[in-house]
Amino acid sequence: MSYVDEIIELVIKKNPAEKEFHQAVQEVLESLRIVIEENEEEYRKDAILERLVEPDRQMKFRVSWVDDQGNVQVNTGYRVQFNNSIGPYKGGLRFRDNVNTGIIKFLAFEQVLKNALTGLPIGGGKGGSDFDPKGKSDREVMAFCKSLMTELYKYIGADIDVPAGDIGVGAREIGYLYGQYKRITDLYEGVLTGKGIPYGGSLGRTEATGYGLLYFTDAMLKANELSLKDKTVVISGSGNVAIYAAEKAEQLGAKVVALSDSAGYIYDENGIDLTVVKEIKEVKRGRISEYTTYKPTAEYSAGKGIWTIPCDVALPCATQNELDINDAKALVANGCIAVTEGANMPTTLDATEYFQKNGILFAPGKATNAGGVAVSALEMSQNSQRLSWSFEEVDEKLKKIMEDIFMKVDDAAKRYNKSGDYVTGANIAGFEKVVAAMKAHGV
Repeated sequence: MSYVDEIIELVIKKNPAEKEFHQAVQEVLESLRIVIEENEEEYRKDAILERLVEPDRQMKFRVSWVDDQGNVQVNTGYRVQFNNSIGPYKGGLRFRDNVNTGIIKFLAFEQVLKNALTGLPIGGGKGGSDFDPKGKSDREVMAFCKSLMTELYKYIGADIDVPAGDIGVGAREIGYLYGQYKRITDLYEGVLTGKGIPYGGSLGRTEATGYGLLYFTDAMLKANELSLKDKTVVISGSGNVAIYAAEKAEQLGAKVVALSDSAGYIYDENGIDLTVVKEIKEVKRGRISEYTTYKPTAEYSAGKGIWTIPCDVALPCATQNELDINDAKALVANGCIAVTEGANMPTTLDATEYFQKNGILFAPGKATNAGGVAVSALEMSQNSQRLSWSFEEVDEKLKKIMEDIFMKVDDAAKRYNKSGDYVTGANIAGFEKVVAAMKAHGV
C-alpha cells in the first residue's frame, strides 16, 4: 500500500464518523500524491504525513448560558489548533447548529495550507460551536459569547492563537467575545481579528474574503486570456463573503444575477441590487426571499437550484459540499467557463473532477478565499505596531497577496506538469512551505 493510502486509511480509523475531515484529508493527499511519491522514503522516515494530519491539540468544552426566558441552555464549544509551524494558529469561529468535531477539524486542516499560501506568518486553527445566533436576541448572543470566551481564553493569545469570524460570527459576536477576553485577562491585545474599527479592527476586513475571491478569479481569467468584463456571475450565499464578492464582481465589469441563503435563492436578470441585499442581510438580518418585496421583477425559488441558472462564472460562497455532481453538470451544460470557491470545500470531489475533465477553470477555496485570513493577518500587524492603515492601503496589499497566491499556485502546478490544475497547485504550494518549516523545527 502506498504511503498516501496508508495515511488516508489511518485518518479514517483514528477519526471515526468525522466524514468532512476524511474528505478534506483525502482530497488534499490525493492531489499531493505526485509530490509525496517523489519523496516517499524521506517523508516516511520523518512521519511527515502522520504529523500533518494530526492536530497539535483539540479542545471541546461545555458552554452554558441563560436565555431571555431565564432558562439555562447548553452548547458545545470547539477549538482545534492544527499546526503552528509558520506562525500562531489562525482561523475563524463558526456558530451554526450543525457544527461538530469533524467539521471543525476539516476547516482547521484546510486552514493550515490556506494560511501558508498567503505568505504571511500564520499557522492554522479553527473553532466554533453548535450555537446558532439566528433568531436570538442581542442579549442572548452576548450571554453565549461571554460564556464561550470564559473557557476559550485559556487557549488563545496574540502570539499563540488568534481566532476570527466565520459563519454566524460577525462584528457583533466578535465585539462580545473581545469584551469578555479583555475583562478576564486585563489584556488589550490583538487576540481576535475582525474587530470593530474603534477598538483595533482593520479597514477592508469586512470586504476582504469577497474582494480577494474576485482578485484571484480575475488573475486566473487573465492568465487564460479571458476577462470578467461583461460576464454573468452566479453566487451562492448572501452573507459577508457573497455580498462583497458580488460588489467587487460588479466593479470589475461583471453582472451578478443570483444570490441565495439556506432557504432558497433569488434571480434578478437585471443584476442584483446590493443596496437592497445589504439592507436585508446586514441591517434587518432577514431572509433573501425578502428581496422580491423591494424588486418585484426578481424571482425567488425555495430550496436548491441556484446552479441551474445560466452563467459564465460560478462562485460558491455558502458552505461545504453545496455544489454536487448534478450541479456541476448543469453549470457545464449552460456554458459556465470558471468556478472559484468562496466557501471552504463547497464543491464535492466528483463535481470538482467533472469540472476539470470538461475544461472548466476551477480553483479551490484554500487559495481563492484566503483574502479574509490575509487581511486578518494584516490586522494583527497593525495591532502589533499600534497603527491603523487606510482602506486603500489594505486593499492594495490584499490585491497583491491574492495575485501572488495565484502565481504560486500556477507555478506549482506547472512544475509538476499539471498546468491549469489549480487544485493540485494550491495543495503543493501550501504543503511545501509547511513541510519545510516542520522539518526545520525538528521532532
